[in-house]
Amino acid sequence: MRTTPLLRVAAVALAATASTVAVTPARAAAPPLSTPTAIAHLDLARGQQPENITVLPNGNTVVTFAFSRQLAEIDRHGAVRVLATLPAPAPGSATPALTAPFLGGVVRADDGVLSFIYATGTADLTGIWRLAPGGTPERVTALPADALPNGLARDGRTGFLYAADSVLGTVWRIPPGGGTAVRWATGTALQPNGFLGANGIKIHDHAAWVSNLDNGTLLRIPIRGDGTADPARVVATGLPSIDDFAFTGRGDQILAALNGSSEIALIAGDGTHTIVLDHSDGLQNPTSLAVRGDRVWIADAAYVTQQDPNLLTARLGRTTADGPSTRNPSRNNPRTPPSGP
Repeated sequence: MRTTPLLRVAAVALAATASTVAVTPARAAAPPLSTPTAIAHLDLARGQQPENITVLPNGNTVVTFAFSRQLAEIDRHGAVRVLATLPAPAPGSATPALTAPFLGGVVRADDGVLSFIYATGTADLTGIWRLAPGGTPERVTALPADALPNGLARDGRTGFLYAADSVLGTVWRIPPGGGTAVRWATGTALQPNGFLGANGIKIHDHAAWVSNLDNGTLLRIPIRGDGTADPARVVATGLPSIDDFAFTGRGDQILAALNGSSEIALIAGDGTHTIVLDHSDGLQNPTSLAVRGDRVWIADAAYVTQQDPNLLTARLGRTTADGPSTRNPSRNNPRTPPSGP
């Protein structure tokens, strides 16, 4: 695949926090994850680099291919079916921070409607799009041309959507079905620090949880009864190049994609974390995860490695407490100074 300006920028920014993948010591998956398996090896030359993921009721997944402008379904045997290709922006357009058009977060409503993010650097296309079953994609919410909406979350209680903006350092709130977006949360904790700020986002326990890629932090922003935002609070640190994440269904326990280092971190409710999957388990710059029951799906975009974009699955076992596993606790616990680069 030819190297675009976008990929060069991403590679430089992510490599700054990544260890050299080729010499990473081999390690097996650590509890609560086991048996990581590749469902699909995707086509780098065709731009099949998955940025975000959601799981369908039949066990298939829907992913956004970040830079080919495509939304695709991957079945349980690894077959890829393109659901939609978004329109190209006008020649000469440049998406903030990335230069190329970018397809980001995707979520599914109970009626099967897919909502997803598209950013182009142009006012006519940037925003929240939706695809109804059997329909065609349409933009339902406009966002500013200088925005870079990235992660997307849906509040199952209210139907509101929340989009994390990596360049403007903002969380946007969008009414169910689309409409005018509101700057729901802003502040220093969401801002970028050289490349991308607010990135992944999930709604959990009456709060929006947001990752900041540049700062390596995870934030919690409580949702008040009237729908407005309380101030953001940092709940975990020391997570270099954290992208999107998913709750395991065990309280506040989280699995997070550390993009640059090709690792998955298990974050406990007290903010400590450890590494439970790495490059030796098949990871190639993971971007996002989805969890259903005892199964985890991981999207690998290979932004830096440029080797094997893929979709992995692993089994999620039980843990005895809401805490990290014991693999490499001193290296990955944010309360203990790291011993290596």
